[in-house]
Amino acid sequence: MEAGLSPPSGERYRALSLWWDRLPEPVAIRAPLPGDIDVDVAVVGGGFTGLWAAYYLAEADPSLRIAVIERDVVGFGASGRNGGWCSALFAVSGDRLDTVAGVGAGAAMRVAMESTLEEVGRVVRDERIDCDFAPGGTVVLARTGVQLERALHEVAAARATGVGDDSLRFLSAAEASALVGATGILGGTYTPHCAAVDPARLVRGLAEVVERRGVAIYEQTAAQSIRTGAVETDRGRVTAAITIRATEGYTRTIEGEDRTLVPVYSLMIATEPLPDAFWAETGLARRETFADHRHLIIYGQRTADGRMAFGGRGAPYHFGSAIRPEFDRDGEVHELLRMALVDLFPALADADITHRWGGPLGIARDWFPSVGLDRVAGRAWAGGYVGDGVSTTNLAGRTLCDLILGRDTDITALPWVGHRSRRWEPEPLRYLGINAGLLLAASADRAEERTGRSNWRSRALGRVLGG
Repeated sequence: MEAGLSPPSGERYRALSLWWDRLPEPVAIRAPLPGDIDVDVAVVGGGFTGLWAAYYLAEADPSLRIAVIERDVVGFGASGRNGGWCSALFAVSGDRLDTVAGVGAGAAMRVAMESTLEEVGRVVRDERIDCDFAPGGTVVLARTGVQLERALHEVAAARATGVGDDSLRFLSAAEASALVGATGILGGTYTPHCAAVDPARLVRGLAEVVERRGVAIYEQTAAQSIRTGAVETDRGRVTAAITIRATEGYTRTIEGEDRTLVPVYSLMIATEPLPDAFWAETGLARRETFADHRHLIIYGQRTADGRMAFGGRGAPYHFGSAIRPEFDRDGEVHELLRMALVDLFPALADADITHRWGGPLGIARDWFPSVGLDRVAGRAWAGGYVGDGVSTTNLAGRTLCDLILGRDTDITALPWVGHRSRRWEPEPLRYLGINAGLLLAASADRAEERTGRSNWRSRALGRVLGG
């Protein structure tokens, strides 16, 4: 079944990811939409974007009638399956933001994202959401000469725009190795603006909070179309003054949105809980998240129960933007992830891989996330986070709240507000183009490892991704 309704037994959801498997409580399924209803705000999508929007709207105006429509269960998509990085990363570079929206746009976005991490931490504390939130920052390793050049360039570019050591600093080989005991380290960078988190506990805890504030959540209800003044579902019509599309990687399931965002899969593995002796050598003592400067992205964290959770790109894009449960696991890609993890940490060669999973994230044609409101049509949207959504969704939720309530604020003036990406090409063009980009990234990494130099593939990839 394609992106469809799951079997009624809640415990079956534990197979979705390590995070779902670690949920402490039985997985309850909420009731579907009972039929036609009338509300003030209808939110389509029960992930982070939709729930953060509902949270801030209900906080700002408790009289609002808000309904969240979820085709499966809260956190079923990327919100419950991601790498657990709540970071200040934004998918578009500061230089590009300055080019698109004017000088200073990149700095404004950076400040907003750094503040967003603090805001998520505040909500977690104030609402007592138990999600293992650990603000240890991020270490990005350099393990080849070319990667070291990238690290140095990143820090130099940051200094040129007024970003100080307290926000991003260069690490020597010794400093990086003291934080992350991986092999072949030549240096790296460190930013404090990231927290490791259990995303399934965060999204499901947030759902309970918004319900306590009077928001209705209807699960097992598939939205079919979003029109001016209404959301049509397989269970009835939701009439609303404002609708919010918050469907991210599943946006193609909404009528007329099949080329708005493409679903691209990111896959993950997790080890068994590892002994104290391993962590004494490896570090990550404050649960720093980690990556390196290769093109084909990898990402990892030390979980609260002492596992290594590790993921990366490389899974193919599926023709027609297909989304199917069997795509969540790819034996070849999962084995490549295991090999990459062992390359970083050889002591894990014999560690059991207890969990393998994946899921689709949403990417716009220009790799540019956006949030906005068409006031005349009463239709709002947010998404296209390119995998950096755990914190960006919070900023989206606050922005949607301000836009809907007509507030003129600093965040409604940010460069992603109102951005419109052109539609993706029809098939087979997007299938060929996206998979060619994935192959190009892998090829660029291999060439750099072989030659020790940047090459035409790296430069071509930069142009493909918009710089």
